[in-house]
Amino acid sequence: MASQTPARYQSFAEFYPYYLQEHSNPVCRRLHYVGSLLVLSILGYALVSQQWLWLLTLPLAGYGFAWVGHFVFEKNRPATFQYPLYSFLGDWVMLKDAFTGRIKF
Repeated sequence: MASQTPARYQSFAEFYPYYLQEHSNPVCRRLHYVGSLLVLSILGYALVSQQWLWLLTLPLAGYGFAWVGHFVFEKNRPATFQYPLYSFLGDWVMLKDAFTGRIKF
């Protein structure tokens, strides 16, 4: 049995359609939004309060919600494992696209 070589994306613009396809389940997308907004909230709180230990919770907040979305609702493997930088960027672009109405919230 021949294994398929996964696509290697040369740019984020090439990657983003794949990223959106991997987030077709609306609950998965919404969990990503919750995680991203929680990250921004924690970051803001840490900066204002100067309680820097809160920064340690950022990966848990951001990835925790996203991974529940993938494993429970989307039933796929998060793209973060194969494309960490593009996936990180994708989270923020997808959130922006939801707020601007480019994609369904």
